[in-house]
Amino acid sequence: MELRSVPFGEAQELTAAMVAELNERYGEDGSASPAEGADFLPPYGVFLVVTVDGQDVACGGLRLLEPGIGEVKRMYAAPEVRGGGLARRVLRALLEHAGSVGLREVWLETGTLQPEAIALYESEGFAPIPRYGYFKDEPLSLCYARRL
Repeated sequence: MELRSVPFGEAQELTAAMVAELNERYGEDGSASPAEGADFLPPYGVFLVVTVDGQDVACGGLRLLEPGIGEVKRMYAAPEVRGGGLARRVLRALLEHAGSVGLREVWLETGTLQPEAIALYESEGFAPIPRYGYFKDEPLSLCYARRL
């Protein structure tokens, strides 16, 4: 298992799989909120990929949302590796990065039809906050924050 930082564009296959799964769960227009490579540039941004046996199987990124607050984006683990702790490992690495660059909070958005994600975030100390951002008016959106 290798966890490494990559340019966002190098994770196209994983992020496309994530969008396809969101479309299955939420309908064809279930696509993710906008994100681009520049969102994940240092010093605040980072995009991580987990590779197992030469195959990229999980990913997640952190971007600066506003001064002092980072946002987790594009968290995904391939179905065949779920339950093995890889998404948790990515999330913890993102939180560690956020702390190392002086962020005081990390926010994220997920959806009501993603129980695996909800369970992960809540088990890692994220607490519900009012909806914000791209899906702020979407009733299936759930938002969370964690102080560092």
